[in-house]
Amino acid sequence: MRGERAELLLVRHGRTAWHSPNRYTGRSDIELDEVGRTQACALAEWSRSADLSALYSSPMVRTRATAAPVADATGLRPITRDELREIDFGIAEGRTLEEVSEEDPAAARAFLADPIRGHWPGGDDPEARAAEAAKALAGIAGDHAGERVMVVAHSTLLRLVLCQLLGISLAHYRFVLARPEPAAVSMLHWDGGQAPTLAAFNLPTHTIRIEDDGTTR
Repeated sequence: MRGERAELLLVRHGRTAWHSPNRYTGRSDIELDEVGRTQACALAEWSRSADLSALYSSPMVRTRATAAPVADATGLRPITRDELREIDFGIAEGRTLEEVSEEDPAAARAFLADPIRGHWPGGDDPEARAAEAAKALAGIAGDHAGERVMVVAHSTLLRLVLCQLLGISLAHYRFVLARPEPAAVSMLHWDGGQAPTLAAFNLPTHTIRIEDDGTTR
């Protein structure tokens, strides 16, 4: 049984046209492509039996479009939180790493050496955004003790906040945690004042089973 433990299902939004060739997508409000919409519908179908108590989303179009079918399937009203939006990638926005490396090799070298201290010029401070998102997730967990909640957000933001919460150096987020697949689910357990536990990471919904006692497998 969950008891007072909150279960946060952290979901990356569905696929967009920029997923391949992996263009940096932060402040750009890109819509889901056809595959992404199918992924959102599959997530919604799975959510029918997930016993969700609440549904949160970043305010970006791609996350709201991923959450919308879940809302229809569960009857939950999506709650948008600005702290969950993707980080702004500055000069890299809309470009691939290879393109930025050609245009500004010094900035690319600094980013690859340390993506926190050398974050993309003109973009968000990843450390500040991770702290902001961690505080938001802590509040969500506190508001939903003993419940299971879905949070739809973004690849880089999710990896940064998980490193923040789990005591992993943010500078290593690109290598310690693989980039989540579109519409994949990660499970974070949060019990009162204790540190959260990462119970699962980057799982396709068809591999996740909800047991009769409400636990996940």
